[in-house]
Amino acid sequence: MSAIPNSFMERAIQLSLENVRSGRGGPFGAVIVQGNEIAGSGVNSVTGTNDPTAHAEVMAIREACQRLATFQLSGCQMYTTCEPCPMCLGAIYWSRLDCVFYGSTREDAAEAGFDDAFIYDELCRSRAGRTVRMEPLMREQTLEAFREWKRSGLKIPY
Repeated sequence: MSAIPNSFMERAIQLSLENVRSGRGGPFGAVIVQGNEIAGSGVNSVTGTNDPTAHAEVMAIREACQRLATFQLSGCQMYTTCEPCPMCLGAIYWSRLDCVFYGSTREDAAEAGFDDAFIYDELCRSRAGRTVRMEPLMREQTLEAFREWKRSGLKIPY
């Protein structure tokens, strides 16, 4: 691997260390790169913002999308200090990133107290078998929004 990709991972590592040392959040950092430029970066800000979705990868995606004025990051790569959790993995797929380079594994994260294995397990369960109760409610009424979407000339498919 060339020096440039290593420098992007080094930046993600630096962000994660600064975040830990400042006490603002967890030990995770991420950068998104387009070409040879950092388009966005993020650190874990869950505890500092009281936002359980404020993971480094999600924060980097948000910043890159704002900076690039797009909701799809095709042509971009992510460098993140840890293998993405299920939520971040979903955000990565929705944002259409081309590639993710990660440092630590999810097993490494679990050893440090960030174990998301239960979420992977939950995803394999039926809705009725999940530990968070999932109850259908007013399906027919909510389908109207999908019907409107299908008819709309204003929609932007994604």
